[in-house]
Amino acid sequence: QVQLVESGGGSVQAGGSLRLSCVVSGSTNSIGTIRWYRQAPGKQRELVAFITRVYTTTYVDSVKGRFTISRDNAEKRVFLQMNSLKPDDTAVYYCNADVEPVGFLMRTYWGQGTQVTVSS
Repeated sequence: QVQLVESGGGSVQAGGSLRLSCVVSGSTNSIGTIRWYRQAPGKQRELVAFITRVYTTTYVDSVKGRFTISRDNAEKRVFLQMNSLKPDDTAVYYCNADVEPVGFLMRTYWGQGTQVTVSS
């Protein structure tokens, strides 16, 4: 069974850094685009960044120049390096990936989320 498991969240002061990780567990034929979303209290979930299988990356304007998404296809893992963190970055961060499990069609999976809290 395919699962996405995030780690690396925590509490930091403004200007600090965190590195989120998401691993895809289970037997897979392929992993396509992987995305990081976030949801702050009282707000809608927003797409923060995504990376395609061929390493093309895209970022929401609010994190450009501060966040970097990367992936290790061999390890089935994606990272989100977050630098110069601001209180507005406080949210639950979710990993989202298009995965083709062995014996099944490709579909989109979500992780359980990891909390990031940035204090001023």
